[in-house]
Amino acid sequence: MTRKIIIDTDPGQDDAVAILLALASPELEVLGIATVAGNVPLELTSRNARIVCELAGRADMPVHAGCDRPMARDLVTAEHVHGKTGLDGAELPDPTMPLAEGHAVDFIVETLRREEAGTVTLCPLGPLTNIATALERAPDIAERIERIVLMGGAYFEVGNVTPAAEFNIYVDPEAARAVFASGAPITVLPLDATHKALTTRARNAAFRAAGRIGEIVAGWTGFFERFDKEKYGSEGAPLHDPLVIAWLLRPDLFTGREVNVEIEVDSPLTRGMTVADWWGVTDRPANALFVGDVDADGFFGLLTERLSRL
Repeated sequence: MTRKIIIDTDPGQDDAVAILLALASPELEVLGIATVAGNVPLELTSRNARIVCELAGRADMPVHAGCDRPMARDLVTAEHVHGKTGLDGAELPDPTMPLAEGHAVDFIVETLRREEAGTVTLCPLGPLTNIATALERAPDIAERIERIVLMGGAYFEVGNVTPAAEFNIYVDPEAARAVFASGAPITVLPLDATHKALTTRARNAAFRAAGRIGEIVAGWTGFFERFDKEKYGSEGAPLHDPLVIAWLLRPDLFTGREVNVEIEVDSPLTRGMTVADWWGVTDRPANALFVGDVDADGFFGLLTERLSRL
């Protein structure tokens, strides 16, 4: 039995790899892709999502453009990490497939209302603007969501865009707060897990040996890892977003715990911080499975094998 998912994304090289992993996995039925402004502006994230679909031979995949700015703030982007296109590192043609008609938020709402309740998982890989806007416009969909599996936040690792905040949450903390308060089941793949999944030289070599798509992925990872290697002094860069898809395919590769997660929106010092009650020191009820660890070799083995299928 396949699992139905909607990918909500702001590609970004690591987002692109996550999309490829999903499209290469028969266990998953991707109902559509929603794009959001984040790593780069919406025009580019929508372009990049279509490029990736065409790379995977899925020009039939509906790609809906969504929100072009956060709910209550100016947009912050990350070209310093991902390059001016968001997919720097490989020379790729412009997409020929058109955007699907209709706003991504409407697509999310309509799909959740159409499909049987509890059968669609949302997979946000960027800022949570589209998801929060859908919940705001149609509160009834919260109880219809099977699960929200997102990349964002941190506990021990704390922040990567500020000392306190991870990028996806920082860009639209109001949206993140709304999603964590929605009552839908949530799994969080934070920096604590993604920083254990590094694109080392050996892993990039394995990508290149996996065929045409693997060569492109190695080009992407080779580009964006320069930033993290310089910042952290690590052997490679965290491959953040594909962990969302990997958790759906192989949850046995991950460990975490059910905790309460609140989002800081008011403090200028800690805006976007994910306040995860890892040690249970409050009486606030758990609202998310917060993943703390991943079997990195198992993850990269899964990813490389699936890329070789495309």
